[in-house]
Amino acid sequence: MSESALDRSSALPLWAQLAQDLRRRMADGEFDEQFPTEEACARSYGVSRQTVREALRRIEADGLLVRERGRGTTLARPEFEQPLHAIYSLSSSLRSQGVVERSEVLAIGTMPAGDQGEHLGLAEDDPVVYLERLRFAGDEPLALMRSWLPTDVAGGLVESDLESGSLYDLLADRCDIRVTGGWERMRPCNPPPAERRLLCLPKREAALTVQRLALAGDRPIEWRVSTIRGDRYSFKAEWSETVPAR
Repeated sequence: MSESALDRSSALPLWAQLAQDLRRRMADGEFDEQFPTEEACARSYGVSRQTVREALRRIEADGLLVRERGRGTTLARPEFEQPLHAIYSLSSSLRSQGVVERSEVLAIGTMPAGDQGEHLGLAEDDPVVYLERLRFAGDEPLALMRSWLPTDVAGGLVESDLESGSLYDLLADRCDIRVTGGWERMRPCNPPPAERRLLCLPKREAALTVQRLALAGDRPIEWRVSTIRGDRYSFKAEWSETVPAR
């Protein structure tokens, strides 16, 4: 990679551009064997060592790099864990592990329910709110979530701020709807190229598809299909000694 990768006329500082490009290359698996030295980065990108140090410091702060005196810089692969005894909350699990979570809203609006209507007890031409979000842990994409919700109860979400926090907290605050139960089904998957690019999923890494039906009492409130990076997120089941072996 040469200095042409950095736009010196951009308002974005060089260290930020450098950090962005290094994250991309990390996600592509380019540094799985060895991460370049500060000197190599400075020479390759045509920037000062101080610019490189600031970029690496920011990436390290996101938990993606480990820098040790005498050992150089290596990739860190923190894994976020979610217990299986309750419906998972990505925002809660990230915050509990000290990681800043945020969302990029890729699409939101009303549309006919189509094939997804059967999960919500709706006809194909009944209106639903469709929400598509890319969820981040720090600056790293972690999950792609697509949700369908009945318009009569979730219409208030369309004008809401959905860039952070829990969707269900917003449903409670804006729509007076509280999720009380539901179910989830998880399967391993090999995402299509478009999803793999959005998630910056490294080559040869699998993902998890999580289907969810959320209920308010007996009424279906949300049908969600999520694609979650399998290299960064895991689910953990716990049991007690009172549970018989099967």
